[in-house]
Amino acid sequence: MSDIQALLAALDVFTRAPDKALLEKANSWLQDFQHSSQAWTTCNLILRSPDVPPAAKLFAAQTLRTKVTYDLAQVDPSLLFTLRDTIIAALEYFKDGPRAIILQLCLALSGLALQLPAWTNAVEGLIESYGKNPSMVPVLLQFLTVLPEELYSNTKIPVTDQEYAERSAQLLGSCSKQVLEMLSMYLLAAGVTHAIQNQVFACLRGWLTAGEMAAVDVTESPIFEFCFQALASDQLFESAFNTICDLIHETQEIDENMPAIERIVPKVIELKGNLLTSEDNPEKMKGYARIFSEAGETYRLLILQHTEAFFPIVEAVGQCSAYPDLDIVPITFPFWMRLAQSIGKKASIPPLLRNAYKSLVTVMIKHLHFPQDPSALTAQELDDFRSFRHVMGDTLKDCCYVLGAEQCLLETLQLVQAALASGTDIPWQNIEAPLFAMRSMGAEVNTKDEHAVPIIMQLIPTLPTHTRIRYAALLIISRYTEWINAHPDYIHPSLQYISAGFEDSDQDVIGAAGQSLKYLCQDCKQHLVPFLPDLHTFTSNVGTKLAQEDKVVVYEAIAHVISAMPMDQAAQSLKTFSSNTLAAVFTTASKPGVATKQELQDVGNGLANLEVMLHVVGSFGDSLPPACEGTCQEVWPVFDAFLAKHGSDYESAEHVTRVLRHALNLFGRVVLTIAADILGRMTTSFSSSGLSCYLWIASKVYSRFGDEEDPVLREAVRDLYERSTQKILVMLQEKSAATLPDVFEDYIRMLMNLVEFAPDIFFESSAFPAAFHIVLAALTLIHSDTIFASLDLIRMVLTHDCLAPDPLKHPPPKFPLYASAIHQVIDKECFEFTSLLLKGLVGDFPEETASIIVTLFRVLASLWPGRLQQCIPVILQGLPVNSAPEDAKVRFMKDIDDAIRAKQYDKVKYAVLGIHRASRKARDRRKVVSLD
Repeated sequence: MSDIQALLAALDVFTRAPDKALLEKANSWLQDFQHSSQAWTTCNLILRSPDVPPAAKLFAAQTLRTKVTYDLAQVDPSLLFTLRDTIIAALEYFKDGPRAIILQLCLALSGLALQLPAWTNAVEGLIESYGKNPSMVPVLLQFLTVLPEELYSNTKIPVTDQEYAERSAQLLGSCSKQVLEMLSMYLLAAGVTHAIQNQVFACLRGWLTAGEMAAVDVTESPIFEFCFQALASDQLFESAFNTICDLIHETQEIDENMPAIERIVPKVIELKGNLLTSEDNPEKMKGYARIFSEAGETYRLLILQHTEAFFPIVEAVGQCSAYPDLDIVPITFPFWMRLAQSIGKKASIPPLLRNAYKSLVTVMIKHLHFPQDPSALTAQELDDFRSFRHVMGDTLKDCCYVLGAEQCLLETLQLVQAALASGTDIPWQNIEAPLFAMRSMGAEVNTKDEHAVPIIMQLIPTLPTHTRIRYAALLIISRYTEWINAHPDYIHPSLQYISAGFEDSDQDVIGAAGQSLKYLCQDCKQHLVPFLPDLHTFTSNVGTKLAQEDKVVVYEAIAHVISAMPMDQAAQSLKTFSSNTLAAVFTTASKPGVATKQELQDVGNGLANLEVMLHVVGSFGDSLPPACEGTCQEVWPVFDAFLAKHGSDYESAEHVTRVLRHALNLFGRVVLTIAADILGRMTTSFSSSGLSCYLWIASKVYSRFGDEEDPVLREAVRDLYERSTQKILVMLQEKSAATLPDVFEDYIRMLMNLVEFAPDIFFESSAFPAAFHIVLAALTLIHSDTIFASLDLIRMVLTHDCLAPDPLKHPPPKFPLYASAIHQVIDKECFEFTSLLLKGLVGDFPEETASIIVTLFRVLASLWPGRLQQCIPVILQGLPVNSAPEDAKVRFMKDIDDAIRAKQYDKVKYAVLGIHRASRKARDRRKVVSLD
C-alpha cells in the first residue's frame, strides 16, 4: 500500500498549481516507478481498487502497456500467462469504460500476444470467449482494432525479424477471414447500435490498411453492401466513407484486384447523384469528395484505358472541385495532378479528359477570386486564402501539362478581355484572378510562344491602375522574364511599367516592382547593359524613397546587369554604384563625436546594398581590371577607421564584416597586401567588443592565405589567437557559456584553420591549454553546430600526425613539441574531457556525434589508457540512471578494459555504441504520458 500512496501523491502534484521543482521531482519518481519490477503488482492493485482516482487508473494502464513493451523480461516466463489473465481480467472490470483505459489495456495485451508465442490461439480464443457476450463486444472490437496497428507500428517491442514474421502471421494472417465473418455478423445483427457499427468499421479499416484482409474478400462479404448503405446514416457516414476510401486504396494493384474493382466502381458511380442532394451539407460533400478522388486516383490508368466507362468518376471529382467550400476543393487536387502525370505519358489525350481539364481551368480561376469585401476576412483568413491560391496555381500547372500552356493562357486571357470590355464598374477581382492564374502558369510557358504571351505583354500596360491589378501584373512580368529575354522588344515597355510600380503608394506594389526588376535584370542582363545609366539615375532619384528591403532588391537587380558587362566596364560600374555608400562610411567615420543611431542605420543600409551587389558580381578572376587595381588599398582605411570608431555597434560590425567577406572573393590575392592589417583590426575590435563576427571574418581571411609564409601575417595570426583566447576567458568569467554559442563556434572554426595552416602557432603558443579549455566549455552547450565544431577540432588535435608519426618517413622537426603540448593538455584535462564526452553521449549531444566520439575514445584508449581507466569509473558513477542504466555502465567499463588489455582499440567502438544505444532506449521510455 505504501507504493500506491506514494504513486497517488506523485500524480496529485500534476493536479495542483504548477511548481517546476515539484513537477520535475514527481515526474522523475513516476519514471523510476515505471522502471521498477514492483510496478506490475502495484498497477494491478490500482486498477482493481475502487477508491483510486481515474487519473491514477489511467496511469496504471499506461504503465502496464509500457512495461509489456520494454520490461517483459522482468516477469518470470512461467508467470506470463498469469499476466495475460490479469490484463484480460482488468478489461472485463473496465468493460463499461473509461475508453482510454480500455485502449491502454488492449495495447498491452497486443504487445504481450506478440511476445508470447505459446499463446497460440490469442485471436480465436478471445473471439470464442467474448464474441457472443454483448457486454464484452466493445472490448473485443477495441482489441482487434489496435492489434494490427500495434504489431506494425510499435518497433520498440524486442522481437527478432523472424519471430515477428512468424507471430504476426499467426495472430493476423491466419485469422483474417474469421475476423471478417465476425465483423459482418456484428454489423448486421438485430438491434446493433451505431456505436458498435462504428467500432466495426474502425476494426475493418485497421485490418485492411495493415494488408491483413484482402479487398476481394471484403467485397464478397455482406459488409461491402452495408458500407455504401451506411452513407445514408448521419451517425455512420464518416466511418462508412473512410472505410470505402481505404477499401479502394487497397486495390491499387489493379490486375490482382480486378474482381474487387468490378464490384467497387459501379457502387461508387451510383453515388454521383448524391452530390446534388448533399450540396447544402459540406461534411457530406467532403466525404464524397474523398471517395471520388480516391477512386479517380487509384483507377487513373483504367480511366485512360476505358475513358467512357470511368468518366462519371472524373465528372464527380470535377463537381467536387467546383464546390464553393474551399476546405473541400483541395481534396481533389492530388487526383488532377496524378491523372495529368499519367496523361503526359500517352500519345493522345481522350477528348473527354481534355474538356474536363478545360473546365477545371475555369473553376480554378473562379476560386481564385478575392471576396467582394476582403476586409471582412480576418488577417489569418486572408493569409490562409493567399496561401491556398498558390496551391490552386499548382493545379493550373497540371492543366497546362495536359492542355498546353498556350491554350490555358488564351482561355485565361479571354476572361480578362471580357472583363475589360464589360465597362468601368467591373469588380477588380474579375481581372485580378485571371492575372494571378497567368502568373501561376508562367513556369510552363515556352520561351518561343508567339501567340498567347505577346498579347498578354501588350495588354499589361493598358490594365486599370487598381493596386491589386497592378500588383498581379507586375508579378506576371517577373514570371515571364525568360520569355522577355527571347523577345527583347518587350524589355523597354516592361521597364516602364516596373518603374511606374515603384511610384505607387502601396508597399505591396513597390515590392512586386522590385521582384520584377530583379528577375528582368537577372534573365535579360545582356540586353539591359545599355539601360544601366538609367538604372543609376533611378537609384539616385526614386531609389531614395524606397523602403530598405526594396532597395536591396533593386541593387541586386542592377548587379545582375553589371555581371553581364565586359570586365573593365563592370568594374567601373561597380565602383560608380558603390561610391555613395563608401562616401557615407567615410563621412560617418570622420565626423567628430559619436554618430547617431539613424546615421549608423543609414550606413548599414548602404552596406547591405553593397553586399548584395558584391555577392551577385562574385569574382573577376585571377587578374583585376584596371579600375579595381588600387581600390582594395584605398577602401580598407575607410572601413578600418569606421570600425575603430563604431566597431562595438553590433549591426555596423555585421554589415562591415559581410561586405569584407564578399570583397575577399572579389579582390582575391590583392587582399594579401592588407591581410595583416585586417587581422589586426579584427583582433582589436573583438578584444573591445566580444562580437563573434570579427572572429568569423578573420578566419575567412586566414583560410584564404594560410599557406603564405609572410612573417607579418603570421605574427598577426598569433596575436589574434592569443588575444581572442584571453578575451573569451574574460567573457566566460562575466557570462554563462550558454549565452555565447556564436562566439564559441566562430572561435573554434578559427582554431581549426590554425591547426591546418599554422600548427606551430597553435600548439606552441602559451594560449593552447586555455584554448582547449574553452573548447571543452563549448561542449556544455545545447547547440548542435557548436558541439559538432568542438568535437571536430578535438578530433583534429588528437589524431594529429605528431602523436603517431610514420617511422618510415622523416617527421617534421617540431612534431615532438606538438606532441608534448597535446600530452600535457590531455593529462590535465582528461577527466573533464572524458566526462563531457560521456555525459553528452548519453545526454544532449546530437545522434550523429556518436561516430566522432568513437574515434576520440579509440585515441584515448590507445594513447592514454591508464588515465582513461582511472577516469571512467568515477564518471560512470555520476551519470544518472535514467540516461545510463547500471547494466549498461558495467558493460561499457568491461568492454573498455577488455579492449585496452588486448590492445584491440577498434573494439572501443562497440563499447561506445553499446552505452549509446542503451541510453537512447532508456530516454525513449522515460516519458510520462499526459494525464489529461
